[in-house]
Amino acid sequence: MRTIRITGKGQIKLRPDMTRITLLLEGMYPEYEKALCRSSQDTELLRELLTKFGFERSDLKTLKFSVDTEYESYEEKKVYKRRFVGYMFHHMMKVEFESDNDRLGRVLYALANCPLRPEFNISYTVKDPEAAKNELLSRAVADAREKASVLTLAAGVMLKSIQSIDYSWGEIDFEVRPMNQMPMLENARIRPSGSYDMNIEPDDIEASDTVTILWEIDDRCNK
Repeated sequence: MRTIRITGKGQIKLRPDMTRITLLLEGMYPEYEKALCRSSQDTELLRELLTKFGFERSDLKTLKFSVDTEYESYEEKKVYKRRFVGYMFHHMMKVEFESDNDRLGRVLYALANCPLRPEFNISYTVKDPEAAKNELLSRAVADAREKASVLTLAAGVMLKSIQSIDYSWGEIDFEVRPMNQMPMLENARIRPSGSYDMNIEPDDIEASDTVTILWEIDDRCNK
């Protein structure tokens, strides 16, 4: 059986419609249990703060959580040694909402001025990433078929049934990160109502993906 293998590429541009705030809480304590307890308490305080801006408690999602042992180096009689200093917890979370600069300004002001002082970054994404992925695949398959039709017509052969389709199933990042935290907040104007004046219009998200298709071909049209 004769075959032809073609790789098609799909490309799309999407306007971001969701704002994502990624937050990091950290703390170090001499005992493991205290590190866990403080992490839980800080997370609850963060949830309570966000509920004041229309979020549900479940809207705050954990991306990564860890408690690691921390050591420090010191010199004793000209010999360098290590000693245990405590347990450091790292709790990375995210909260997403439909893009709204007014709401974003209020939330950022509250985060920047709350006692927890979490680290945070802003990015933009799309509400329905699955629909975007499906559109990418559809365009990639259409591109592969168009290329196969052109090549087989030029070669004088017939394109027949598909034998296999290879797709990586890799994760596609529908996200843009237009700014860093500190420069953004330093330049933002503070409103009398207690919020940052956020005049942000993120660029379109560009994404691409590929699909490789194996077709059977037949040269009967040359006979």
